[in-house]
Amino acid sequence: MDAAGRTLEIVRNYFRCDPKEFVKKRIPITSWLPYYTVSTFFQDLLAGFTVGLTEIPQGIAFAGIAGLTPEYGLYCGFMGGFVYAIFGSCKDVNIGPTSIMALMLQEHVSKLGPDMAVTISFLAGIIIFILGLLNLGFVVEFFSYPIIAGFTCAASLQIASSQVKGLFGLPGKANAFLEAWEAVFDNIDQIRLWDSVLGILSILFLVALKEIRRFGTLQYRSDWSRNRNIFGIFIFMLSLARNALVVIIGTVIAYDLRDEAPFKITGEVKGGFPPFEAPPFSINLNGTEYSFSDMAQDYGPSIAFIPLVAILEAISIGKAFSKGRAIDATQEMLALGLCNIMGSFVRSMPITGSFTRTAVNNASGVRTTLAGIFTSLMVLLAIAFLTPSFYYVPKATLASVIICAMFYLFDFDAFVVLWKSKKLDLVPFLTTFLCCLFISLEYGILIGIGVNLLFVLYASARPKLSITKEKISNHNGDIFVITPRDTLYFPAAEYLRDSVLECHGENVTVVIDGKFVRNMDVTVAKSIAVFTQELSQRGQTVAFLNFKPSVREVCIKVDKELQQYFKEGNLEDVLESR
Repeated sequence: MDAAGRTLEIVRNYFRCDPKEFVKKRIPITSWLPYYTVSTFFQDLLAGFTVGLTEIPQGIAFAGIAGLTPEYGLYCGFMGGFVYAIFGSCKDVNIGPTSIMALMLQEHVSKLGPDMAVTISFLAGIIIFILGLLNLGFVVEFFSYPIIAGFTCAASLQIASSQVKGLFGLPGKANAFLEAWEAVFDNIDQIRLWDSVLGILSILFLVALKEIRRFGTLQYRSDWSRNRNIFGIFIFMLSLARNALVVIIGTVIAYDLRDEAPFKITGEVKGGFPPFEAPPFSINLNGTEYSFSDMAQDYGPSIAFIPLVAILEAISIGKAFSKGRAIDATQEMLALGLCNIMGSFVRSMPITGSFTRTAVNNASGVRTTLAGIFTSLMVLLAIAFLTPSFYYVPKATLASVIICAMFYLFDFDAFVVLWKSKKLDLVPFLTTFLCCLFISLEYGILIGIGVNLLFVLYASARPKLSITKEKISNHNGDIFVITPRDTLYFPAAEYLRDSVLECHGENVTVVIDGKFVRNMDVTVAKSIAVFTQELSQRGQTVAFLNFKPSVREVCIKVDKELQQYFKEGNLEDVLESR
């Protein structure tokens, strides 16, 4: 075999698959691009254009949530589309700025400036990429539905609260939930009439356009006339472009009335493309130098939770729009990691999958991930030519866009579902919700997971035990049959021992039926050895039936004396053998 052949063999053995198949799996664009057609191109172009109409105003608004200037909302809106088009595996998913990612950055940006957002994008990307390489996507499984719902509800409520002052033209800081409402009530006498009017009308306009979408569709319907189909398409597109429309209308009004200045406006937006450069690993702020260790110390738990939440959002959205098709979580994590790594080189804050824009993408009939490139090109065009016009975007209009988005993000159904299905799950839900709202998102998630794990551990500590008292004609005395209904781990050790030792009486036989016990740890095995000895000292008989060989082996290795108590067969045979 020549050198090339040996190299190919090494590569094949390493990846355990054919190199061509590996490339198709890890660079998904290579699997569908050769079959790309003109009709698919136009469908992706329409979807990309439609999503762009949503992403541009959302990006500007979300930059404000993070405490960044508007151009950063555009910087994080294009690189993800290019990278995900190559490495992404779910055609519907749109990668870009999200409100929750922006909120998680807010505290760090307010302390040390925009470089903190750029650097955490790089670090989050590295972490996500490594987790993908190591197939560690299962870590997001620790986020149960009550935790996710509580986190999402708290984040959406906090974001919406932070925008109330912008809606009414009020001064003051509004980063945290309580701080936002304190700013509103402290300055309530400074409410600006025309900001309030524009903001409230914008909300009504956005809600109306969202609701009329049900009367339209992009699909041709045979039961509609030609004019009705055209009108349906118009209504549907009008609804999808509602964010862009409300921002354009508000900007035109603000520009037309610029001499009277009735509204608070966004102000100067830095024009031009961002420099392509490595993310900063030190910061000079007001003459003070902050090293990378200072930055890492400021990030605190965010350095772990930002990538985890990004993974959770992206994979959850991918699954929601997969239509039954299996999602390659590893590939999604690799793609998301690369999106954030490359984004950090163009001054992007952390990005992930957006549910709103993914829904728009899906509704627009997207066919491939190439639609993301068209969205990214729209954002680049906005950076190149439209930044001067963003000067007149009213803050009340941006606030209305965010408040509406947060209203639909808030999981109202969670309260009803948890109340009807399992009220106990309201405890981790409300714990996460309140802690995220009043402490911080990161610690709220951590505390919520901790509470949820306590419930899991308690259930493990109190396994279901079926205890029956039986009589057999040819056997004197009572027979207690104890049947654990699940695997036994260390929290259950004492509970099992106490339950067994409660079997009192004359000439008692205690039988432990292990037919449902799939696994057992050493702590439980030692507990079994202890209560077996205690039962023997009380003059009671003990037997273990139907245990798997692997479980028996654990017990016998802990105490060899236990081997004599393990029996095979039914209860009658075991008692007769005694």
